[in-house]
Amino acid sequence: GVGAMTWSPLACGIISGKYGNGVPESSRASLKCYQWLKEKIISEEGRKQQGKLKDLSPIAERLGCTLPQQGVAWCLRNEGVSSVLLGSSNPEQLIENLGAIQVLPKMTSHIVNEIDNILGNKPYSKKDYRS
Repeated sequence: GVGAMTWSPLACGIISGKYGNGVPESSRASLKCYQWLKEKIISEEGRKQQGKLKDLSPIAERLGCTLPQQGVAWCLRNEGVSSVLLGSSNPEQLIENLGAIQVLPKMTSHIVNEIDNILGNKPYSKKDYRS
């Protein structure tokens, strides 16, 4: 079979919540070489993405995890995903992200559907059985 390797399960850090009040000077998005990320974060689409965190937070609370752990577990839960590439700026972020492994068994189809409905970005594939 073929599996997907996902990149940026935390949407370039947006899911961490650190950009809720703008772009902190200590963040990657404040660096000149990441101007594209800063523009994405402060764009209308970026603000919409950040707004979804308010709806995702209660689910993370029910699961007993952080938003980043929920995001990584949601990616891993997808049957088409074989691996998730994690990026971290420090050991604490890596440890937090690896905590998603503990969340994975709690990601029931009901929870995944709840998250999918909030995100509104679930791919749709029209099956063609003629071939």
